[in-house]
Amino acid sequence: MDTQGALSPEALEEAQAVYEAAGPTAQQVVRETAKAMAFDREEYRERVTSEVIERARNVLFAERLSVTVGSRAAFEEWREAHPTYDVELQGSDNVERLAWHSAPFAETVVAVTFQNEPEAAIGTVRRQAFGRIYRPRFEDDAEASDGPGTESENGGDE
Repeated sequence: MDTQGALSPEALEEAQAVYEAAGPTAQQVVRETAKAMAFDREEYRERVTSEVIERARNVLFAERLSVTVGSRAAFEEWREAHPTYDVELQGSDNVERLAWHSAPFAETVVAVTFQNEPEAAIGTVRRQAFGRIYRPRFEDDAEASDGPGTESENGGDE
């Protein structure tokens, strides 16, 4: 078995803190990318929206998620040790290798099978985990705490 990435939050609050901390980095990445693309001030204001910054933050967060790569037997052993977890498994039952990410606070594991491309499987697991486990909870928390429309259109880059 091999594990890539270091982020495996035990609590939702821990995940939210890491996600929030990625915001300034996402803004800087987008700002530097826009500079490299020679956006003038007007084009920057027009094209670099809060949605663009948020998507960059989503990627920065998801790319840090811990993903384990191993055999089906290793995954089944992990499942036996975590019987209360919901399992979201995509792929074929006839494939021997899996990649998975578990979220203890959600008691959920997202897994995909793969034959030859572990990096592609790791990327898929990270996207699936973010979309199915983290994003819905982050959105619920944002709506509960301060409602929609609290971020400026340019992602706070004034």
